[in-house]
Amino acid sequence: MFETGLLRGKCILVTGGGSGLGAAMGRRFLALGAELVICGRKLDRLEATAAEMRAQTSGKVTTIACDIRDGAAVESMMDAIWREAPLDILVNNAAATFIAQSEHLSFRAADAILAPTLHGAMYCTLAAGKRWIDGKRGGVVLSILSTSTITGRAFTVPSAMAKSAVLAMTKSLAVEWGPKGIRTVAIAPGPFPTAGASGQLRPEGRDDGWTARNPLGRTGDHSELADLACFLVSDRAGYINGEMVVIDGGAHLRSSGAEDLLGWTDAQWADQRAARSRG
Repeated sequence: MFETGLLRGKCILVTGGGSGLGAAMGRRFLALGAELVICGRKLDRLEATAAEMRAQTSGKVTTIACDIRDGAAVESMMDAIWREAPLDILVNNAAATFIAQSEHLSFRAADAILAPTLHGAMYCTLAAGKRWIDGKRGGVVLSILSTSTITGRAFTVPSAMAKSAVLAMTKSLAVEWGPKGIRTVAIAPGPFPTAGASGQLRPEGRDDGWTARNPLGRTGDHSELADLACFLVSDRAGYINGEMVVIDGGAHLRSSGAEDLLGWTDAQWADQRAARSRG
């Protein structure tokens, strides 16, 4: 679909790149010639993923353990990256969410979602942007969002709020940083099952009928999202700025994705809270 060297010479940082959609995008970036940096909180997971990527692509993969909720840690990570070579592309992929009745959310639970999803994305974006501007370099920021930015979404309110705020950042910086050669773009994926998200959003006992309600009758394949990401961060998309591309088979046109939870009983919610506490 793409030229083999579409991303040759590009250094790309993917937050939360050790698993799920982050790893899927990272593998595709490598296959198209990029050099990759993946960060996350668990170095052992990052190293295992990096080893698999190197074996599959023979590409250069660097791992950095970083808690993006900590602004100082993000600055240290960016300093380490720039000592080797300037970053060209940042992919804000790391996020957190779980289903919950909003009236039962504690401050700590809400912050557990807002900290990586909103604050982490902002810290990484500002850290990269500052260095690009100081060095008079262009760059691209791609943020992985959600269709909740369009529809809202009950029972994942902190996540919907955080993703919507990152979309506002994407649109705002497109105007502020565009003249400096920095593009900001976003993707809103629909149902792309991953082990981590499924455990938090689709617990045992939840039958949300995603496939049946999706106009295309299926969930997304990780390669489809990875290909879209490759296009948006490439020079071929150089005139796309401040926009969010939805990739969900048209699902958001029929449902926000949370309607099935309106019928849950108090007992089901109690079981869910207990399961999350044990986890």
